[in-house]
Amino acid sequence: MTTPTTEASRFWDGHHAAHLPDGAPRANARLVEVGSGLPPGRALDLGSGAGGDALWLARRGWRVTAADISAVALAHLDRRAGEAGLADLITTERHDLAATFPAGPFDLVAAHYLHTSFPLPREALLRRAAAALAPGGRLLVVEHGSVAPWSWSQDAPPPLTVPPLDPARWTVERADTLPRRATGPGGQTADVVDHLLLIRRTR
Repeated sequence: MTTPTTEASRFWDGHHAAHLPDGAPRANARLVEVGSGLPPGRALDLGSGAGGDALWLARRGWRVTAADISAVALAHLDRRAGEAGLADLITTERHDLAATFPAGPFDLVAAHYLHTSFPLPREALLRRAAAALAPGGRLLVVEHGSVAPWSWSQDAPPPLTVPPLDPARWTVERADTLPRRATGPGGQTADVVDHLLLIRRTR
């Protein structure tokens, strides 16, 4: 019998092997929206996938740790970082986030669309991400609020997860539900909804 970690690794390796972009991967729109106003520092990209977010951050001077369960996705990101001259700013680490987590502290932790059919303790994971922030650092969480026609899963997404955090140490700066016009891998478009959560560590 395979372990959940092995099953999840195989699933995501197969997914990325079939769906990695031929060209440069795009950054998520919500990261561009929020991250454009932040000074560069140390960033953690949770579930880095094809690497568009990590590359976007590195181009702006961030030192990025990119964490993903898929060795296929991480190898693709390593190759893209080398081609872009950003290899010294991006470190890839393979993690099953249900079990292990990169070492901080970080000035920004970005977690986009950590949706999976495999066991993932979301609340505990987000608390761990918040705890990995340096004072003044921010946790950006973006989750699907609707399902796009091309999504790998057509199950209804979970509601926005707001982890219970000590208000003396963490402040919720945004908790929004936002519409977006999305473009799929085949160029098709659809109106979708994002849940956005932005938390700042105050001390």
